[in-house]
Amino acid sequence: MAELSAAVRELTRAGDRRQAALACVELGQTYENALGNLTAARAWFTRAARLLEDEPACLEQGWVAIAAMGCDVDDPAALLAAAELALERARRFRDVNLETKALADAGLAHVQSGRIVQGMALLDEAMALACGPARESVAAPKSVCSFFTACYHAADFGRASSWTAPLEQHGLLGPRDGSTLFLSSHCDSVRATLLMELGRWGEAEQLLLRSIEAFEKVLPFPSWHPALALADLRLRQGRLGEAEALLLGKDQAPQGVLPAARLHLARGDAALARAVAQRGLRSFGADRLRAIELWLVVVEAALVLGELSAAEQAAAELTARARDLAVPTLVARAALGCARVAFARGDARGALALLEPSLQSLDPAHAPWLRALVEISLARLYAALGDGAAARAEARAAQGLLRSLDVTLSPDDARLLEALTAPGGVSPPLGAAPDPKPTARLERSERWWSVTCRGSSVRLPDGKGMRYLAELLAQPHLEQHALDLVDRIEGLDEGGLDRRALRGAGSGLDARARAAYRQRIEELRSAAAEALERGQLESAEAAQGELDQLLAELSRAFGLGGKDRPVGSPAEKARLNVTRALRSAIARICAAMPELGSALSAQVRTGNYCAYEPPPGAICWSVQS
Repeated sequence: MAELSAAVRELTRAGDRRQAALACVELGQTYENALGNLTAARAWFTRAARLLEDEPACLEQGWVAIAAMGCDVDDPAALLAAAELALERARRFRDVNLETKALADAGLAHVQSGRIVQGMALLDEAMALACGPARESVAAPKSVCSFFTACYHAADFGRASSWTAPLEQHGLLGPRDGSTLFLSSHCDSVRATLLMELGRWGEAEQLLLRSIEAFEKVLPFPSWHPALALADLRLRQGRLGEAEALLLGKDQAPQGVLPAARLHLARGDAALARAVAQRGLRSFGADRLRAIELWLVVVEAALVLGELSAAEQAAAELTARARDLAVPTLVARAALGCARVAFARGDARGALALLEPSLQSLDPAHAPWLRALVEISLARLYAALGDGAAARAEARAAQGLLRSLDVTLSPDDARLLEALTAPGGVSPPLGAAPDPKPTARLERSERWWSVTCRGSSVRLPDGKGMRYLAELLAQPHLEQHALDLVDRIEGLDEGGLDRRALRGAGSGLDARARAAYRQRIEELRSAAAEALERGQLESAEAAQGELDQLLAELSRAFGLGGKDRPVGSPAEKARLNVTRALRSAIARICAAMPELGSALSAQVRTGNYCAYEPPPGAICWSVQS
């Protein structure tokens, strides 16, 4: 970065504006792909374009136009304009490498705007060039990333599969070393996301973990795109703490906006979730495909906040975005959101009318996970209408699909299927008012703890792990430092020494401070994005600078973001001891009550900060200690 900055200065001073612009591009790509700092990257790309504003038509203008990764450009209209300029320069100056990247980016832009057929034709042409005459070591792999991104958004799994083998044969997929490794890791992240949609979560997880490991063995900074994809998977699995650690500092990327919004929603902060989603909607502009997922977050947030009219307005936007869209999966997702709103206003039959057509369009081979979710929603609606036979039929159909999938159901969906498919099962009493949450009880009596749930009870011996668990269960979603748990259960060290004041214990920010940090981070994200839109690069960089400081503080205070833990520190000892004790206690519960124990294992987060993070509808614990 220092050498590139010096090159920009020297080349500009020498009057070689074209080479100076290419140096700006290299520097911007370093910020984008190595550090994940899109604000700084976009500033350097803008400077490169300014250097060439008064130059006659040249090849460098094409390379500057498509400097960014196609998937990192928010607005497909801007991506298409840049790609078309690059394509004209590529053909005028006969540069097949530039033509390949320009075709791929143009194809992605058309797909994101809803012009699927036109976009895929351009992407096929780009892949043919990538597997043929295009040999530039960076442009061709970037083109492949645009291709897989488009296939994911359009749910075109067949096209992605058909090109995988040729791309692997030409070395454009698979392990890589050095400077191009981030491109391979990006392709891995998109392929893993495709696997998630196919319900093959275990395969997706292994692919992403391998990609992250390979990346961090070679390059001296954390991985970027695979971490975002893994955060998405952790959210789907209900592992919110791990998702937050993976997202920390990365939610400015287009791929990070949706999981960040979903994380806030899962944590119960609907207002912040809506703010993040709205920021993404502003940035994505004409993007019809990504907008549908973000409008779904807006719908859900409005319903959680009790704002039915706002939810209805968001549902209208969903309908408009999905109209005439040749992507059955997105049409089905939009229908799910609109059906939620219809059900919330008491129109269960209207919700059924919205969902049933989308089910017919979902191919079980290409979208089994989404089809199962639609069938579960239909089962819930039929049950609410008192049609037990139809509810059980949909539940059995969903269960048949789920048997072949490696996925995690939400507790609400799992209970619904259990009730409807059990021998002699009857429709649960679903209606406008939700069922009361199932409850469990944890009660201490002298040297024993009693765990009771659904008529079953087990008695377990007292111990630190059970006491730590009781502290967490009594305050869902409250993050508690491991040192705080140790001090409350064991008391302060002999002599009253406050271990939190010792080196390595972290800054001790509490949950309220952390919530304030999250809010400020989103404010700075929006400020940086708005400054970039206005061309105010200095303001954008100032906002990014404050943001970087906040993220660094958050990482240090909460042990997130892959920061090294000082060996032997009081905080590290507490983390290890509390984690072991909690996992041992949960294992004992799991041995006696497997379903309850498995839920606790997934929902209790350990580390420097521990928390019980139940998803919506999970078991409600009553703790008497």
